[in-house]
Amino acid sequence: MDFDTNAEVFKALADPHRLKALHFLATATPGCCQNGESVCACDLVDHLGLAQPTVSHHMRLLVDAGLVTAEKRGRWTHYTLSLQGLGTVRSLLDGLANQAAQAPSCTASARPPAQAS
Repeated sequence: MDFDTNAEVFKALADPHRLKALHFLATATPGCCQNGESVCACDLVDHLGLAQPTVSHHMRLLVDAGLVTAEKRGRWTHYTLSLQGLGTVRSLLDGLANQAAQAPSCTASARPPAQAS
């Protein structure tokens, strides 16, 4: 397991604006300036209520984490969720849950007895 890479992914997920952006990418409606496959950064600026440079920063972190793909089209960048990146996060969490379920539980009886003073 690559702990450093996985930590970067979770750092990218650990911001409310980035989570809101991911949600918007997953649920954007045709009223946006999207083409049905991606969402324009201009829509993210409006939706998040942040300045364009701030949105670009947040989206770059999501792209670097592999959660979003970006394609430059003229003046604007268009973003799409990366199903592969989201699947990697799911696999990591599923793996941790499976390992936790199979691990012997720590119980009070497993501790050595306390010494009398």
